[in-house]
Amino acid sequence: MVTTLLPVDQVIDELLAKVSPTGEIVTRLLDDALGCYLADDIRSGIDVPCLANSAMDGYAVNSSEIVAGGVYKVSDRIPAGSVGTALEVGTVARIFTGAPIPTGADAVIIQEDTEPAVGNGDSVVIKTVSVPGENVRPRGQDISQGTTILERGRRLSPQDLGLIASVGVAAVEVFKPLTISILSTGDELIEPANSLQPGQIYNSNRFALAGLLKNMGMNVVDLGVIEDTPLATEKALRRGAQESDCILSTGGVSVGEEDHVRAVVESLGHLDIWRIAIKPGKPLAFGDVLGTPFFGLPGNPVSTFVTFFIIARPYLVAYQGGKQVENEFYIGEADFEYKGGDRREFLRVQAIASQNAVVLRKFPKQGSGVMSSVSWATALAEVEVGQQVKPGDKLKYYLL
Repeated sequence: MVTTLLPVDQVIDELLAKVSPTGEIVTRLLDDALGCYLADDIRSGIDVPCLANSAMDGYAVNSSEIVAGGVYKVSDRIPAGSVGTALEVGTVARIFTGAPIPTGADAVIIQEDTEPAVGNGDSVVIKTVSVPGENVRPRGQDISQGTTILERGRRLSPQDLGLIASVGVAAVEVFKPLTISILSTGDELIEPANSLQPGQIYNSNRFALAGLLKNMGMNVVDLGVIEDTPLATEKALRRGAQESDCILSTGGVSVGEEDHVRAVVESLGHLDIWRIAIKPGKPLAFGDVLGTPFFGLPGNPVSTFVTFFIIARPYLVAYQGGKQVENEFYIGEADFEYKGGDRREFLRVQAIASQNAVVLRKFPKQGSGVMSSVSWATALAEVEVGQQVKPGDKLKYYLL
């Protein structure tokens, strides 16, 4: 029986149409919110800065009173964290970076444009004129009260936490991080540090998948390596459905006699998607197990990585409540020749910035078992079905 391979874009669109963001919301202190996804917009309750302040060390002045070479009494000293008195007419105030501008002043003369008045310790010579607003940060220059500073669905970065803190917010509402079960199928798999016997290979997929998920701010339940039997497969999938929000398996979704995952998934739920026109990674499945979303990723390490990144990741980000779900691509120039086949291909490349463009350099070996290509690469370059790539051709690429 010939099964039509589903186009990549169609699969992604179908998956995103099916997914609904998790409804569970928790409150996290900023110290514990890194990598979480906002469940609500954050609006500032204050102006930042709250008062006009000095952008430089120098002297606060009324610009209309200043002439070059004039000598002016220093009537106040205003360090950061203090509020000075109203500026006396005809005087200046010593001021430091970040200190509020006193009433009556409208500019700051930087320290380098002044010098002490000889014989008069309380006065200073202003060597230049000023204009209103010079070296002054106006109130609300960064953020105005009521402004939305971050939107629902944003994944919080360290700089976001700093921004939130700058408006006086100490805790935020975020979507509860998803818990993802991962399992590996294959009697040939053993864990690192054990001695390889003939026909065995080390299980690398679980380390890559767990790392990818943790980098997305999600929790991981490792169900281990599952014996290639229907009973063991069913037991693991039932546990995953009970303990997690989504199940990711590697291997067992091809057409071999020992590939039991597909049959067991269909007995416990259903499959919506199977076999995609993507290289590497054709044998990919999606469905549910007892109502829990399920991804069956290919077993070859590169195929696992690519299909997770291109197909599963956008779904999981949307499921987590993320706003930016589509994989962001850029345009680079190939420095290689390549002939696309009958599936969309994602080549492991390094994206190297040159003077006029980003050059895409291809890893020599593109096999689905060559995990060193993924570790070496900084991006995936997209080659369409049948596309003839020549040096200098423009290609989409996705940063890893």
